[in-house]
Amino acid sequence: MSDHTVLHVKGRVLVGPGEARDELWVVDGRITYERPRAEAVTVRGWALPGLVDAHCHVGLDRHGPVDADTSEKQALTDREAGTLLIRDAGSPSDTRWIDGREDLPRIIRAGRHIARTRRYIRNYAHEIEPAELVAYVAREARRGDGWVKLVGDWIDRDAGDLTACWPAGAVREAIAEAHRLGARVTAHCFAEDSLRDLVEAGIDCVEHATGLTDDTIPLFAERGVAIVPTLVNIATFPDLAAGGEEKFPRWSAHMRRLHARRYETVRNAFDAGVPVFVGTDAGGSLAHGLVADEVAELVTAGIPAAAALSATTWGAREWLGRPGLEEGAPADLVVYDEDPRADVRALAAPRRIVLRGRVVG
Repeated sequence: MSDHTVLHVKGRVLVGPGEARDELWVVDGRITYERPRAEAVTVRGWALPGLVDAHCHVGLDRHGPVDADTSEKQALTDREAGTLLIRDAGSPSDTRWIDGREDLPRIIRAGRHIARTRRYIRNYAHEIEPAELVAYVAREARRGDGWVKLVGDWIDRDAGDLTACWPAGAVREAIAEAHRLGARVTAHCFAEDSLRDLVEAGIDCVEHATGLTDDTIPLFAERGVAIVPTLVNIATFPDLAAGGEEKFPRWSAHMRRLHARRYETVRNAFDAGVPVFVGTDAGGSLAHGLVADEVAELVTAGIPAAAALSATTWGAREWLGRPGLEEGAPADLVVYDEDPRADVRALAAPRRIVLRGRVVG
């Protein structure tokens, strides 16, 4: 299909949680609801804004940074799943060349992970001490696209369990510096211990958030701190626990407890008003293209289907400051044969994928 082909999407255009239209057109790569004079190619079905994976790693695998060819394959796999907007939650690779590719998803980068020395996966992060935290946060705030990623907790080998990585004062100063530079801050957190300090320091989001409890959920809700639960990743906890059982039995037991209450944790956070968004954690040990699985996991956790859809479409795009299906917006959308509001599993089978106004899948 030519870049100049006018596209007519007809059926149900899901503009928002409570708004649907019968049709839209794509002209010169942008959405319009005014019928153009030109002939158009028609696509029928249920249309959603391009899906959002708000925790994804392009340019990274289980061993560290990957080459451009592998990064391209990762991005294409996400695109074929309907993911057209990625918040890259930490990568050691420079993937800015992707911005020049009209056929690859749009990426909002958080720069490289910032972790405590020897307290994260090898080859992933800047590994530093608390006295350096502000400087490294400033560096990644300038390098990223409005986000910085901290590692808030990880296994402490001396303690034999997950513990917080940063003193409260260091986190407070670092987050203040990121905000001064116009960046939001998120943090990897599995356990309970680091959450209160991070929220009281002004953090904007927490990844995984399996350690949320009745004590901290109200604090998240009050401060409007979002979570990205990555339930498809949390599903790996039992295997991780089994692998560490002999050397770190306390850690293994802790990981099993966090896994056992994962759905209850997410549902309680949602019910309390904590913003919840879809993220898969693809690019480490997990495959790319799992966005539909993560939406289904949120529904399994007890989040209503409409809210789970919003967490990867309308709501997620608003949170990240990117447009949806409004007049004049870039035409990034996915069309399905079935209504995803009736069954979110429809997301697993896109009929047509339109990126920057071109049918790419």
